[in-house]
Amino acid sequence: MGPDDKGVSKKIKFRSISTTTEPLLGSGSRVEDLSTLRQRSKSEQKYKKKDTSDNSDEEDPPSLLKFLGVELTRGYILEHDEEQYTARREKVYSFAKIPVEAEKFMAYGFFQCADSYLFVYTFLPVRFILAVWALVTRPICSCFGYRSSSKSLLKPAEICDLLKVAIVVLCTVFMFCIDTSMMYHLIKSQSVIKLYIFYNMLEVGDRLFSALGQDLIDSLFWTATEPRGRKRDHIGVLPHFVFVVIYVILHSLLVLCQATTLNVAINSSNKALLTIMISNNFVELKGSVFKKFDKNNLFQVACSDVRERFHLFVLLFIVVLQTMKEYSWKEETLWLLVPDCVIVLLAEMIVDWVKHAFITRFNELPFMVYRDYTLSLAYDMAQTRQKNAFTDHSDLVARRMGFIPLPLGVVMLRVLGHTVQVQGAAAVSLATLAFLCVTSFKILISVALLGIACKLISHHQQVLNVLGNSIQR
Repeated sequence: MGPDDKGVSKKIKFRSISTTTEPLLGSGSRVEDLSTLRQRSKSEQKYKKKDTSDNSDEEDPPSLLKFLGVELTRGYILEHDEEQYTARREKVYSFAKIPVEAEKFMAYGFFQCADSYLFVYTFLPVRFILAVWALVTRPICSCFGYRSSSKSLLKPAEICDLLKVAIVVLCTVFMFCIDTSMMYHLIKSQSVIKLYIFYNMLEVGDRLFSALGQDLIDSLFWTATEPRGRKRDHIGVLPHFVFVVIYVILHSLLVLCQATTLNVAINSSNKALLTIMISNNFVELKGSVFKKFDKNNLFQVACSDVRERFHLFVLLFIVVLQTMKEYSWKEETLWLLVPDCVIVLLAEMIVDWVKHAFITRFNELPFMVYRDYTLSLAYDMAQTRQKNAFTDHSDLVARRMGFIPLPLGVVMLRVLGHTVQVQGAAAVSLATLAFLCVTSFKILISVALLGIACKLISHHQQVLNVLGNSIQR
């Protein structure tokens, strides 16, 4: 065997151990002549061409009638993609449930805001009287040995109550110097487009003030109640108090301007401004629906919507009081105002429903997320009712939702002082009866909210216990 034969044998041996198999080969030897393969493939291609040509001769040529017949009788089976269509159906059901679940959360948050707001007029004055009584009697008790002199004169909660009442009184006295009649005619003399821009500016300012105000109030309370034994890095209680008073006055002026502008829109013969203000709510959809939201961001948006709804409700109540006073408290005036107020509130609610429905739709969030939000508010409610709570309920609601009751409380006192005249024993009796009614309503709201919170927390704890037991098993 020559050298050429050895090279051929090596080459043949290398190809024989190859793992590549041809689909057209049988079970025999894997090494075949390339010419044989080429001839076989050519013959098969000729056979396929001949077969297709025979089939084409047998089929009818395409026509318009045949195309229409296929389109009219063509069938399809959706169950071949069952998972996709089931998911689409669940999205539709979830989209329909969003307004109901969102409204449950907003109703619970709305009454939490109402509870925090009514606290300013009901329990805060009583707590202020108790704090003043303690400020007067405790030094006397210390002199006679009934109380240890080493203890601080006032508790932190009593100091905060005194500061709150002082802020409300000072700002209310300043607000009584504002002539609302002049403000009303000044705003009414402006054009519609100017009032529309002015109202939007007031809304932006209200949000900015709400974001800043709670930080100022918290810093004042902490500065006033900080323990004396530690190092203090602050400028003093009085500067913080002045900052908070200035903030509450500016925010109260802004709220009063909002109420006056809304009053002009509702009471004007031309409803163009009111229509523009209502349609402005739908512009909000453009700025929120097409953004990316996660669960935490949506919670902040939902809390902001709750605050805006309660804020709008208080503004409309102020408008009704001012208008009824101008028309001598006639019943016909009330029934003329009610439809416009209901339309404004319904527009706000519909916009919230649509906004949250599409936000959850685009961000793949389930409708159960609003139950988690309600549970979070329930835990906040239960936390503030503990014996040694870290903060007051009104302050916690302000941090969670951005709702600060002090500016709205000052504006309401200003409006009530202008619209309701308390003169004589009968008027004093009616005012006392009204105070008792408002206090009873506040207690009813607090008990109902606390009962719902306990029910939600108990159910949540039961679910966690069941899940824990199932994991252990």
